Amino acid sequence: MAAPDLETIRDLAPVINTLPGEPVPYYLASGEGLRYEADGQLWTVIARGADTGGLFDAAFLLGPRGAHTPFHSLPHQRSYYVFEGSVQFWLPGQSRILVSGDSVHIPAGTPAAYRMLGHMSRLLLFCAPSGALDTLADSYEQVERHVYATVPNPAPPLPAGAQQHDLPLTDARDTWDEALPDGAEAYFLRARTGDHRAWPDAINTYAARGRNTGGRYIAVNTLAAPQPYIVRHFHRLHTENFLCVSGRIWLWVNGREVLLTAGDFLHAPAGTVHSFAIAAHNTQMLGLLTSDVFEPFFDATGVATDDRVHTEGLIDPSVVMDGIQRNPDLDLVIVDGPPKRVLAPEL
Repeated sequence: MAAPDLETIRDLAPVINTLPGEPVPYYLASGEGLRYEADGQLWTVIARGADTGGLFDAAFLLGPRGAHTPFHSLPHQRSYYVFEGSVQFWLPGQSRILVSGDSVHIPAGTPAAYRMLGHMSRLLLFCAPSGALDTLADSYEQVERHVYATVPNPAPPLPAGAQQHDLPLTDARDTWDEALPDGAEAYFLRARTGDHRAWPDAINTYAARGRNTGGRYIAVNTLAAPQPYIVRHFHRLHTENFLCVSGRIWLWVNGREVLLTAGDFLHAPAGTVHSFAIAAHNTQMLGLLTSDVFEPFFDATGVATDDRVHTEGLIDPSVVMDGIQRNPDLDLVIVDGPPKRVLAPEL
C-alpha cells in the first residue's frame, strides 16, 4: 500500500499496540504485534509490507534452548540481532555463538541456520524488501500468549520463499568479528564493533551500511547518556524505525509523546515529525533506516573514533547542528526547536 502524502502523515497520531495495515506512524510495546508459534519459537511480527509500504518485514523470535531453524536461503536480505540469551548461527562453512548485542547479516540467496542455546533467547529478524514473513499468516494460526508453549509445535517455521539446504553444521569459532565488509556479503558482527561516530554524550555505531545491503537499509546502534529532546524534524525520503535495546527513550511523534523501554518499537515513515530524548544512563537504541539515503547524516554530524563508548558531560547540540548547517543536502527538514516534556517530566 502506498504511503499517505507527507502533509497527511504529519497530522497522524501514532497507532498504539496494533499493526495499522497501512504505512503510517505506529508504536508497539515489547511483546505486542501478531504472534505465531512453530517449533517452540514464538514469532512476534512487528512490521509487514502492509505497514511499511513494502520496504521491510520485522519480527522478534523467542525460544528455549534447542529451538532451531535449519539451513535455508531467502530471496530477501536479512539481519538478525541478538536481544537476549545466546544463539549459535551458521553460514556456509562457518559458525559463531552470538550473545546480546551481536548480529549477523545475510544477503539474498545465502543460506543460514541457527539454534538457541539459552532459554528465553530472543532475536530480532529484519528483512528487506518485505514478503519474507507472509508464510506465518498463511500457514499458522495466531496465538494470544506472549511466551512460547512448554510443548512445542513440531513444524519448523520457514519464511516465505525459503529454500532449504543440506549443509553441514560446523563447529563454532571464537572469532572477534569487528569490521564491516566492503560489499554485500554475509558477515558476523560483535556488540560495540563496526564503524563509530562520536556525538556529544553519545556514540553511533554502524552495524550495516548501504554498501552491505544494496542500499536498502542501514542499521545504527546509539549508546547515549541522558539528554534532552533534539529539534523537531522530518524526512522526505526515508523511513526511520526506533528500537529500544536498553534504558529509556522518549519519542515525540506528531505532537504525541511515547516512552520506549527495552523491546519497544516505533515506526516513523517519511513525513513524520519527530524528536527523541534519552532518559536513562547507557541507553542503547537501534535505528533501522530504509533506504540508506540518510547514511551521510551520521558521518556529517559525528566524529570518526575508535572508542566503543561515549564520553559523559559533553552535551552541546551545536556540534550536531554545525554538521547539519554545513551539509544542506541531508534528508532532514527542521520544523521547530526541541519539544517540551509533558508526560512524567520528573523522570
